[in-house]
Amino acid sequence: MSLLEGWDNFYVILGSAAAGLMGLTFVIIALLSDRRRAHPAGMSGYITPTIVHFGTVLALSAFLSMPHQNMTSLSLGLGVTGIGTLTYTVVIVANIRRFASDYAPVLEDWLWHAILPTAVYGSLFAMAFFIWRQPQQTMYGIAASLTLLLFIGIHNAWDVAVSVTVQRKKDDPNKTEG
Repeated sequence: MSLLEGWDNFYVILGSAAAGLMGLTFVIIALLSDRRRAHPAGMSGYITPTIVHFGTVLALSAFLSMPHQNMTSLSLGLGVTGIGTLTYTVVIVANIRRFASDYAPVLEDWLWHAILPTAVYGSLFAMAFFIWRQPQQTMYGIAASLTLLLFIGIHNAWDVAVSVTVQRKKDDPNKTEG
């Protein structure tokens, strides 16, 4: 019995959701690009990490759906992903701090854009080691981590969309809907 047996549908669904949401995020970015002035300073520091979160879910879902995986390949894939994305969270935090003079991040920003992604990426890195001791339980940990990362991306994309909308209304208070 393969370690990944029975997980194929889960990762197909998760990866498809991540790919679709990534595509929608790109569409929103393109639609808002002509309104660049409406973006609060540093908004790109919040959009790019969302794409990275969706991309990580998509990439790991594809990786975990590949046939003939073994403990070594799974451990290496999770370890490399964990190290790379943990390093990227340092970039996220630096961007949040860099743009803090124009927009003061609130606790919710730190939670959803820095703390939760760091926890998820740290757990994926830890799974690279746990898989050797408790492989079946680790598969559930990986699934939970990627699902949480997908929801972090959804929250953050929604947060950016709402922020841009609110900022646009502040910039043009006389504009009426219709």
